[in-house]
Amino acid sequence: MHKDFYPSRTGENAGKITNRKDPVVYGNAAEGPLDKNDLDYYNENGYLLYDDLFNEEELKVMQEGLQDILNKNEKKEADHIIREPGSNEIRSVFEIHKDDPFFKSLSKNKRIVQIAEQLLGSQVYIMQSRINFKPGFKGKEFYWHSDFETWHVEDGMPNMRAVSCSIVLTDNHEFNGPIMLIPGSHKWYVSCPGKTEEDNYKTSLKKQESGVPENKKMEKLVEEANGQIDRAVGPAGSVLFFDCNTMHGSAGNISPFPRSNVFFVFNSIENKLVEPFGTGQPRPEFLANRENIKPIKPETSTFRKSQYA
Repeated sequence: MHKDFYPSRTGENAGKITNRKDPVVYGNAAEGPLDKNDLDYYNENGYLLYDDLFNEEELKVMQEGLQDILNKNEKKEADHIIREPGSNEIRSVFEIHKDDPFFKSLSKNKRIVQIAEQLLGSQVYIMQSRINFKPGFKGKEFYWHSDFETWHVEDGMPNMRAVSCSIVLTDNHEFNGPIMLIPGSHKWYVSCPGKTEEDNYKTSLKKQESGVPENKKMEKLVEEANGQIDRAVGPAGSVLFFDCNTMHGSAGNISPFPRSNVFFVFNSIENKLVEPFGTGQPRPEFLANRENIKPIKPETSTFRKSQYA
């Protein structure tokens, strides 16, 4: 039985803010591509944004892969395909690192895997993968949340030793619903009120209601950040790494410009999922990988669409 260092959704009417009990950076500057300044910035703010990890040709291949995913799933009905509430537009497609040869290869790419390994101080595996689509005029918001709170309560992630890698596949502007992050929020754990309903994921993936921090707690986090809320804006091909406990969200997209990102959640091989800490039944495999877990062997090659045709 694993001790629960981060209780949440215990049935109480109010959540709490407590100190993080895990390190943020587990590796050091001698163990990977990030230098000391990068590691210090990540340790202090909870994220890093790059715009030059992939070249223009590789970006075009990723965008073609994105379109392939959309075309393939446009009329398909399946649990891992999430559609916008109130419309038939695709919101998210999960488990792309298993179902699509191109994204399977991309999830092993040396340029992102080695950064994850350095931040987490160990070999890593994919705990979750997905593409998020936010179509122009119709894309709905993703409310403020810490991924770790959900992964801990509903999936059984023991400790804060995971990092999300978001690769921007369409230009992220201030006005088309980019990811917003509260710098330094990863240093605190915000527990949430209420309890988790059975099969909560069936509704939360469309509109999250459980695992949502109270407004007063959000005000406190922003106050601690001196009123700062950052936006992950940048050209297609930009790559954002953010700590599993960084508070983040995004506004709706009422602009004509769609926004799409591919997410790979890298978890330390030493932090594999156990029984959920707040619910009885683990969420499905497409949301939280438990089966046949093996560390990733990073791949060094560039890629071309013809490789996956």
